Order: sequence, then C-alpha cells, then structure tokens
Amino acid sequence: MTKKSIWSTASILLVSFLITFNAQAQDQALSVDEVLTLFYQRNLDLIAAQYNIDQSVADAIIASAIPNPTFGFQMLELSRNLNNNSVATGGCTQNTSCGPAQYYSFSQLIEVAGKRGLRIQSSGFAIQAAESDFRDAIRIFSNMVRDGYYQLLQTQKNRWLAQEIVDHYQTVTKANDLRMKSGDIAESDFLRVKMEALRAESDLDNAQTAVTMAQADLAVILRWPEQSLQFEAKEEWPVVKDIGQQLSQDELINKALQQRPDLQADKLRAEQADKALELAKRLKYPDVTVSAGYARDPSNNALNSGFVGFSVPLPLFYQYQGETDKANVNLSQSRLTAQQTELGIRNDVVSALATWKSADKIVSRFKEGLLDDALAVRNSSELAYNKGATSVLDLIDAERSYKNVMHDYYAAEINRANAYYDLEKSLGVELNSVKTLSSKTR
Repeated sequence: MTKKSIWSTASILLVSFLITFNAQAQDQALSVDEVLTLFYQRNLDLIAAQYNIDQSVADAIIASAIPNPTFGFQMLELSRNLNNNSVATGGCTQNTSCGPAQYYSFSQLIEVAGKRGLRIQSSGFAIQAAESDFRDAIRIFSNMVRDGYYQLLQTQKNRWLAQEIVDHYQTVTKANDLRMKSGDIAESDFLRVKMEALRAESDLDNAQTAVTMAQADLAVILRWPEQSLQFEAKEEWPVVKDIGQQLSQDELINKALQQRPDLQADKLRAEQADKALELAKRLKYPDVTVSAGYARDPSNNALNSGFVGFSVPLPLFYQYQGETDKANVNLSQSRLTAQQTELGIRNDVVSALATWKSADKIVSRFKEGLLDDALAVRNSSELAYNKGATSVLDLIDAERSYKNVMHDYYAAEINRANAYYDLEKSLGVELNSVKTLSSKTR
C-alpha cells in the first residue's frame, strides 16, 4: 500500500471530522474523537515518515528488479601501419587499409538458486513490518492524546467544583451577614465562614491555573493549533464496549497476542531475517553471466563472425560464510525481540485488566450512594446550621467532606476512562476513527 492511497483514505476521514470541528468553532468544545482527529490531521505525515513505509516500498522495488543487460562495443586495428611480415590474407597490404575491426557484445547476468525470489519475499515482510509499526504508533499516540484530553477534563471538573463551592459560600456568607446583624450568630462564626469562602476562591484560582496548564500540555501534543488555549473538553466518558473484559485472563492474553501490531511487526521481521539467512546461504551458488556478440574484422579470413560464452565466479577461497553467520545472528536477535515483546504484552494485559476492574468498582461505589450521601450531609448540615442546631465547624467539615468526595469521584472517573483505554491499548483494539486508515496499511 503506497503513501498516496493512505493519504486519500485519511483525507476522507479527516474532512468529515473537521466539518464538525468548524461548526463548533465558537465554543471550541471538543470530544475526544475530534481531538484525536485534529492530532492526526497535524501529525500523520510525521508519524508515517518516521516509520519509513515509503522507503520499504522503494526497497521492495529495488529487490525485485532484474539486472540490466550490458552492451559493449569495441574497435580494433585502428592503426593503418602494418608490418612487412603481416600481410592480410584478404588482400590488405602495407599501403592498403581494410578498416578497423568492430566487435559488438551483449551480456546478461542470470541469478540462480532463487536469490531474487528470496529478496522479494524478504522485502515484502519489511513492508508489512513497517505498516505494523505505523499501526502501533497510532495505538500509542492515540492513548497519549486521550491521556492529555482527560487530564484537561479532570482539571475542568475540579474548576467547576471550585466554582460551585465559591458560589455556595457566597450564599452562606450573605445569609450569615443578615444573621449576624440580627444577633443570630457570633462574629467568630461569621469570620470562620468568610475565611473558608476566601480559601474557596483561592482554590478556584488554582483550579483555573491547572486548566490553563492542561490546555497548554494538550496544545503541545496537538502541535499548538490556533485557539488551542480555548479548547474545552466535553464531559463525555468512553462508551464501554465488550472488548473482552469478561474473558478469562488467558483468553485476553491470547487475544492480545493475535491483535497487537508491535508483536506482528517483530514476527514479520523475524520472517524477514529467516529469508535473509536463506539468501545468505545461497550466495555460494555463483550467478552466471551469459555473453553473445558479433564481430566484423576485414583483416580476418572470416569477415563476419559471431560468438557466445559465459562466465562464472568460482567460490574457491571465500564462500560467504561471514554473510551467513551475520544473518544467523540477526535471525536470533529478531526472534528474541519477538519473545520479549510477547512477555511485555502478557504483563500489559494482566496489569491493564486489574486496573480496569479496580477503577470500575470504585466508580460504581461512588454512584451507588457515596455521592448522594456526601451531598445529603452537606445540605442537612447547612439546614441545621441555618436553624442554629449545629455549629459552624460542622458546616465547614461537611463542606470539606463534600469537596473531597467530589474530587475523589472526578479522579475515579478519569482513572476509569484511562483504564478502559489502557485495556484497549494492551489488547491492540483499533480506534474506530482511524480503523479505516490503519487497515489500509496492512
């Protein structure tokens, strides 16, 4: 698959997303798929160039090329002076010239022992390995972009929470101002609530700073497009699909071993190294150069004549043992790399599966009642405080507990989203938004 066909497929995919992006240019609220599309729209050329798909295709063309024939031409006997004792039999004398002799030759190298076929097979494996590297880059970079996106979403959620608490304290402070004037509460209680309100405003400032930094980090990943600092992550959590979460650990590992493009690339390189070893072994079988030609020699008995012949290098002193040993070492290293990648995949799947199960359970606990309980405690504490049935310390403690629970909940949601995508990454599941593109590189 050439780069031209890859780009044509990518253009159709990217334009459809950019239409949606331009339609929402005012608020700049982007989904994770739109951010991914923007990333690949700006970085696809660099990623493809890094993994040298075009170079692999060019190498395949070189490997399949048939050696060009060689044409030769010679002119002999250009001197008009002849020795007295070398009178030409065809009537040429010392004072008479029959013209120079002309020799035309044609030679062709013929490769034997299937060397060209092995080179073609080896280069084919190299192309497939480069394409697998490209798909693996998409897998890795996609997760990197999503991590940056959800980091931005988490800071936004924390900012929203900080703003909510500031607004809440402003409401309580206004009510306390009226109560203090009427002698309902002590000045010390009023000041404590006011200090907590100021602390909440400081938390809001810090939250805004965190959002700006997260936007800048995402802008760096996206190569700093225009209005990048106005990007806002939509509150969209991943739709959890059946990617094998319910399978046993061994079944998931087997699924990953079949799908992971990095392992496929290593196995293809091992196949390429195997073909290179076979080619090195066949170098000891010499190639044959066949020659044929025509000669016109006026000073010869036979004016016009032809000739044929062949030449073969004799591997008497060197039989390419160095090339064979080098190819053998390369094959062993390629197989070892594939084994190490397989071990890494097994570890990735086990770790990602455990992290996903833990993150999913934590979010479920929050949704099953912890969030409602935290909100109910805060509301009841505020109601009791307004009626004078509880102290200001209980109010502040309830507010802090609510804030901590919400912070933990947002972090749990982000961890769950990242854990889901990490599980997809460990299994080698391709993104829907780039699946068409990456499948074209196979």
